[in-house]
Amino acid sequence: MEKRNQTQVSEFILVGFSGQPDQQRLLFGLFLAVYSVSVLGNLLIILAVRSDPRLHTPMYFFLVHLSFVDICLTSTTVPRMLENLWAGGKSIPFAGCLAQMYFFLSFVNTDGFLLAAMAYDRFLAICRPLRYAAAMGPRLCTLLVAGPWLVTHSNALVQTLMMARLSFCVGTVIPHFFCEFAPLLQLACSDTHFNERLALAAAVLLGFTPAGCILASYARIVSVVLRVPSARGKRRAFSTCGSHLVVVTLFYGTGIGVYLCPAAAYPSGNGPMASLVYAVVTPTLNPFLYSLRNGDMKGALRKVICGRFSHH
Repeated sequence: MEKRNQTQVSEFILVGFSGQPDQQRLLFGLFLAVYSVSVLGNLLIILAVRSDPRLHTPMYFFLVHLSFVDICLTSTTVPRMLENLWAGGKSIPFAGCLAQMYFFLSFVNTDGFLLAAMAYDRFLAICRPLRYAAAMGPRLCTLLVAGPWLVTHSNALVQTLMMARLSFCVGTVIPHFFCEFAPLLQLACSDTHFNERLALAAAVLLGFTPAGCILASYARIVSVVLRVPSARGKRRAFSTCGSHLVVVTLFYGTGIGVYLCPAAAYPSGNGPMASLVYAVVTPTLNPFLYSLRNGDMKGALRKVICGRFSHH
C-alpha cells in the first residue's frame, strides 16, 4: 500500500532529544562528557591489559576486544549527535544514514557475541577448572572474536543493501538521535515485508544465540557454585561474574525492549531512551564495572596512569 510520494530522498532529519537551543547546549555538554569518559575509560582498559603480563589471560583478551568495540559503538552515534546539537542542524545524508546503520548493527551485535564469549570463559573457569587452560587456548579465543566480527559485518552489509533498495517518502523525519534500523524501516514507502523477515531471522541468529549461550553458561555456573560448601567460596566465585552480569542485564534488557517491541517503543518516545542505554551508557559504564571490583585491573590501571604522569 502506497504511503506518500515515493521520490527518493537525499537526506533524513534526526529529531534527537530536544528542540530548545538552551537545552541543546546542555545536552551537548552532557553527551560530550559521557563520550569522553567512554573513550578514555575503554582506552585505559586496553592499555592496562596490554601493559601488564598478569592480565594476558582469555578473560582480559575478551575484555580488550569488548572495550575496542565499545569505543567504535559510541563513535558511530555520538559524534554526529554532538555535531547536530552544536550546530543546531538535524539533517543527515542518505548515504551517511545507511553507513551509520551499518556500523551500528555491526558493533552492537559484536558486543553481544563478546559478552557470550566472556560468559563461556567464566563457565569453563568455574565449572571445568582442570580443563580450562587446555580448552580456552589461543586458537579458540581468536575464533570466538574473529567469528562474530565476520558474521555481524556480513549481516550488517546485507541489511544495509536491502534497506538501500527501498523507496523513502520526501521529508522523512526519524524520531531518533541516529539512524537505527527499526525507525528507518518504518519510514519506507515501498514494500518492506522481505526486510522485516530478514531482520527477524537476523535477530534470532545474532540476538538469541549469544543470549542463549549466556543463559546456559550462568545456569551451569549457579548450579556448580551452589554446591560449593563454604560461603567464602561461593562469594569468591560469584564475585568474578558480578560485573559481567550487570553489563549483560543492561545490554540485553534495553536491547530486547527496543527490538522486540519497536512499534510500541518509538511512538511513545521510549525507543531513543532505551537505545541510549545500550548504545552510549553501557559502553561508558563497562570500564568502571570491570575495574572497580577487580584488584588486578585496578593495579594495572594505576601503573598505566602513574606511568603516563611520571613521563610528563
